[in-house]
Amino acid sequence: MPLKPGKCYRHFSGPAYTRREFVDGVPGSRVTFFDMGNPSGEFPVEVSLVAREQGQIRHNALEAARMAANRLLETRAGRENYHFKIRLYPHQILRDHPMALGAGADRVSEGMRLAFGRPIGTAVRVKADQKVMTVRVPEQFLGLAKEALDRAVSKLPLRWKTVVEKAGS
Repeated sequence: MPLKPGKCYRHFSGPAYTRREFVDGVPGSRVTFFDMGNPSGEFPVEVSLVAREQGQIRHNALEAARMAANRLLETRAGRENYHFKIRLYPHQILRDHPMALGAGADRVSEGMRLAFGRPIGTAVRVKADQKVMTVRVPEQFLGLAKEALDRAVSKLPLRWKTVVEKAGS
């Protein structure tokens, strides 16, 4: 069964569902790297992607945003001229109750009665004004860092703003 659209998991209500030791069959996170580039470099400019509203980001959307931003930074700036960090880890377990479809499914399925759902993936819960991604670069690559985060925004749900935190030295 294919994944439901991201809008189905964008907003949340209720407590966090994160205790993996009690849940069987939680798929692993698709996010492969959380630190890219040159983490030990001295970079005077820091550009962050900040959420304007609270919500959830699925792990596959976070990975798509990471790939889009990192590809641009790596090809244009070079691996030694930036440090790109994803600040959050997808802990929230997402569940889906698969419904039986087709002829005769009404005699097989119990519908939504006592529906709890199976784990289908993980997500990050984001609060308003929380940083999700940060890029540190030299001043000459400030425009490139903003463009990379703009490309990442196109892969993510919710509304975002780009904030330049440390400028000039």
